[in-house]
Amino acid sequence: MKLNSIAANQTEVTLSNGDQVFFSYRTPVACYIAKKGRYARTDAWYSSTTTRHINKWLGNLEYDIIPQSYLDQITL
Repeated sequence: MKLNSIAANQTEVTLSNGDQVFFSYRTPVACYIAKKGRYARTDAWYSSTTTRHINKWLGNLEYDIIPQSYLDQITL
């Protein structure tokens, strides 16, 4: 596992299987699923700041919308 602090209250964790999980504050809100080669973001809304964090991390990439429960599960 590799922890990368991107900016204030923004962290990316790379797991041993190649998945990446993006955290805004302490909440996992987006990810890269290496097995599928796809990015995804949570279906939950937290705040305008967290939304900005997610949009910045994803940039112009295509992504799927996934349940927050999936992000919670992969970070256990």
